[in-house]
Amino acid sequence: MNAALYDAKPYDRYYFERSPGQDKIGWRFHEFRLDAQTASTVQGARAVCVFVNDRIDESCLKLLGELGVKLVALRCAGYNNVDLAAAKSLDIAVVRVPAYSPHAVAEHAVGLLLTLNRKIHRAYNRGREHNFSLSGLVGFDVYGKSIGIVGTGKIGRIAAQVFRGFGTRVLAYDPFPSVDWATAHGVEYVDFATLLSVSDFVSLHVPLLPETFHLLNERTIAQMKPGAILINTQSRQTD
Repeated sequence: MNAALYDAKPYDRYYFERSPGQDKIGWRFHEFRLDAQTASTVQGARAVCVFVNDRIDESCLKLLGELGVKLVALRCAGYNNVDLAAAKSLDIAVVRVPAYSPHAVAEHAVGLLLTLNRKIHRAYNRGREHNFSLSGLVGFDVYGKSIGIVGTGKIGRIAAQVFRGFGTRVLAYDPFPSVDWATAHGVEYVDFATLLSVSDFVSLHVPLLPETFHLLNERTIAQMKPGAILINTQSRQTD
């Protein structure tokens, strides 16, 4: 079977060409994204593999169907860039990655916080220029601070537990709190406004839904502490 992979990066090519059963698939790798304007490039493929920035709307799907595509495989958890109703009507199957490693995302959130707090990105760039001045690079201890976790799905819970290891007070907000888990790990559930007003760091771990779209806006950002750090690893569709 021939398959076309879009928005391809070197690491995509490396792993897909070495995956089990790859000898049965004729891969075509395209660095550009798939949408209605580029759909004609799928000619001869029965499946397409796409990522978060490909636009698989109704017009794109109709063209894919006319060219014989029967499968859209998303190499991501979110699927908000695919018109599922149109795919179903055209008898095109859609599959996705069920979940990323929650530990990987949670650890990445912690890494982002430490990078921002200790200005590691700025220090790295200065060092490349042989400038070793510490001016403007001083951060502060995470220990003893308050961390606000918004969303306590798999990723949010792991992030909260990691932050507890820093000796922090961890606050959490979720419409469906995991009370037993919070009690076991010393996490305090509070309302969203309290979390924003108290936290020195706020980390988002919620799915992109109508209820969470622009969760942080002019009004809610104004409720945050001056100088607070915001970390956003919000997923597109599921957590």
